[in-house]
Amino acid sequence: MKKINIKNILKKTFKKRNKKIIKKTKSNTSKKSFKKKVIKKNLKIKTKKIKERSQKEIKKTENTSNKQNNFKVVSRGTEQKPEIKKIKTQPTEKKEYKAKDYVVYPKHGVGQITELKKINIGGIDVETYILRFEKDKANGMVPVNKQSHLRPLATINQVNKCISILKGKPKIKRSMWSRRAQEYEAKISSGKIYDLAEVVRDLNKGDDLMIDQSYSERQLFEKAYERILTEFQIILGLSTEDAQKKLDKALKRNLEKQTLKTAQKIAEVPSQELEETTAK
Repeated sequence: MKKINIKNILKKTFKKRNKKIIKKTKSNTSKKSFKKKVIKKNLKIKTKKIKERSQKEIKKTENTSNKQNNFKVVSRGTEQKPEIKKIKTQPTEKKEYKAKDYVVYPKHGVGQITELKKINIGGIDVETYILRFEKDKANGMVPVNKQSHLRPLATINQVNKCISILKGKPKIKRSMWSRRAQEYEAKISSGKIYDLAEVVRDLNKGDDLMIDQSYSERQLFEKAYERILTEFQIILGLSTEDAQKKLDKALKRNLEKQTLKTAQKIAEVPSQELEETTAK
């Protein structure tokens, strides 16, 4: 029989216990280190997000500050009102028209420039044309910067083309009157002489069919007719009666009245001659 050594047995038992303890401590330390690593990663991600947010906020503040630099902020207690920088003079363009020139303003028709005037509007000096509309008996102001809205009077060639348009057949669309009325209104407000001639031609009903015209139709016709008549009168240098005769001849309107007037004039001439001979 071998001798049992108690020392060896005790050593072995203690070694096993020590190994188990070391394993446990190692596992605990590894878990702790892993947790620390995860926490560090999360911190890094959070710091990155915070930095990105701060950069975005800085950009926004820079943009707002650039916008606010255009306005001076006046602080009165708690209220903050933006003060707009006032421009004393407005940039001007070359003047295309002079005083006493006739001009077509699309919404009002033919007008005459009475004078050029500087007007102070909100602390800004604005050069304007002052127009006189004789038919409406009204004055209007148009800035020199917006003289592109004005139109010079038509030429004689354009007048002749308008007369040929008036002599042509009317082109009436088969659509609702409301839609057609909008189209006619747009043509009248455009101020173009050919568009006005087309409206007058399409809405002209002659002498016999004037009763069939509705009120709105007649109103549009009269509006376009008056505008084209005033332009013809100024361009051709005629009186209102002569210009009206020329238009009515092209439209074949009031022919009976014209024939009666001419017959009356012819009848008046021999009667005057007879009176002169009797007086002698």
